[in-house]
Amino acid sequence: MEEEKQSLVPDTPPSRIHSLWEVFLVSTKLGLTSFGGPTAHLGYFHNEYIRKRKWMDERSYADLVGLCQFLPGPASSQVGMGIGIIRAGITGGLIAWIGFTLPSVIALVIFAFLLKGYDIGNAGWLSGLKIVAVAIVAHAILGMGQKLTPDKVRVTLAVITAAVALLWTAIYSQVVLILLAGLVGWWLYRKSPASEVPDLVVPISRTVAVLCLITFFGLFMALPVLRQVTGVEWLSLFDYMYRSGSLVFGGGHVVLPLLEQELVPRGLLSKDDFLAGYGATQAVPGPLFTFASYLGAITMGITGAIVATIAIFLPAFLLIIGTLPFWSALRKNPHIQGALTGVNAAVVGILLAALYQPLWTTAIITPADFSLLSILFIMLTFWKCPPWVIVVAGIVGGMLIESI
Repeated sequence: MEEEKQSLVPDTPPSRIHSLWEVFLVSTKLGLTSFGGPTAHLGYFHNEYIRKRKWMDERSYADLVGLCQFLPGPASSQVGMGIGIIRAGITGGLIAWIGFTLPSVIALVIFAFLLKGYDIGNAGWLSGLKIVAVAIVAHAILGMGQKLTPDKVRVTLAVITAAVALLWTAIYSQVVLILLAGLVGWWLYRKSPASEVPDLVVPISRTVAVLCLITFFGLFMALPVLRQVTGVEWLSLFDYMYRSGSLVFGGGHVVLPLLEQELVPRGLLSKDDFLAGYGATQAVPGPLFTFASYLGAITMGITGAIVATIAIFLPAFLLIIGTLPFWSALRKNPHIQGALTGVNAAVVGILLAALYQPLWTTAIITPADFSLLSILFIMLTFWKCPPWVIVVAGIVGGMLIESI
């Protein structure tokens, strides 16, 4: 019993080093093998962390997943950070993130340099990757819509959000739409009884949590000012990525329209390069937010990749530390639950708008493109093929269409 306690809460330097090394090895294994997106990642985490190693009990894991679904940012990455924190402190959370994220970062940075090094023009494989992105997002909308918009009120809110997002394309339009949807959800569901949720016991002091929340909001407000005052290129990239990581609800797919609005209109990269990278992201394991690593590499090289990766994940790290001690009380508040209901519906609407613009309008040009999309969507939705198979099929299909 004493050894088990020491393993869960290391007190001496040797046990702490052992725990950190153990977290790194397991999280790196997950980073190399976790294909399929956030929902699949949570299944991999449960198998490795809970069933095999019993680092947390089932109830605590369910609570942690609930918290990360509530917060903006990459839910699966935040769950991994939380498990690392409980296992080996805040450093353990950082190492868990590094292990899970680094393999896909390396793969996507290499892809970005290959893309920059060759004149790809309108290559068939590139067209295939863009069609893959359409199929992946359409599949995500189907799954999220069934879960987050199960009634006519939330479906209506999602469709209105999508329509407004398509017609109002200002940089901050999606942020405003998410906030308004939260207010609508609060108003519509404010009298609904709060659902029962279990308590969550966490090893983080409220002082540390508050400091992290202050840092999160401080950076969110200060970065745009610093970017304008200094004009430093890497600081501008950090601001774009930090803001996107702070405002994305619903997981990795929803970051697509935010990043597209931040980078493409400013001329930092073309739509073709943007969509090619998003398609390639589906072929690698690990979190979808490493799409930012590709974007940073293709705009500013290695420096850009490092800056973009840190910036887009930093809000998630600050928020998971900052909210864990307060989560049990917040989850029992019916007003919070109602606002989250509206936000979730808006997320589906924003993703629906992104499916049309820029994905559909850029990738689906000919009847052959639509035919390939239909095949890929059926493979993903009904045949349950893993995403890497969809990517390979899309590349092959795009090359065949180009050769006809």
